[in-house]
Amino acid sequence: MKYVLLQVDKTQDKYLDEGISIYLKRLKNYTSFEIITINVPKNIRLRTFNEQKLYETKQISDFLLKDDFVILLDENGKNCTSIEFANYLQHKQNASLKRVVFIIGGPFGFDNEIYLRANDKISFSKMTFSHQMIRLFFVEQLYRSFTILKGEKYHHP
Repeated sequence: MKYVLLQVDKTQDKYLDEGISIYLKRLKNYTSFEIITINVPKNIRLRTFNEQKLYETKQISDFLLKDDFVILLDENGKNCTSIEFANYLQHKQNASLKRVVFIIGGPFGFDNEIYLRANDKISFSKMTFSHQMIRLFFVEQLYRSFTILKGEKYHHP
């Protein structure tokens, strides 16, 4: 099974990129994982919020395959502990899915079409984080999940 993080627009802050790189290197020992970035031209960012979301929706939809299991990282998703998230991933692996795609939307969230396509929604907190920061949080939690499933010492319950 392959995991994909589909994110809208590039990560702007160097410190976030550096943190993400650390966990990408670590994840290579556990799973097939790839980050795909949908670039948004500057002229799109000058449009209304709805026009921006429609552009992002088109780009996201073009990327997704019919059989993808799509999980939105969304403030209205299910909250879970790190152990629950690890068990959730184990369940997806046991289901013999080919590709699980996690999506982090742009600054204005997702268009309804993406919500309808999604198989699930997960929230990392009741607090709101920038779509830039959640990228680092996600790759760290993905790494943490695999160490939990392998019984390694990274996670301390």
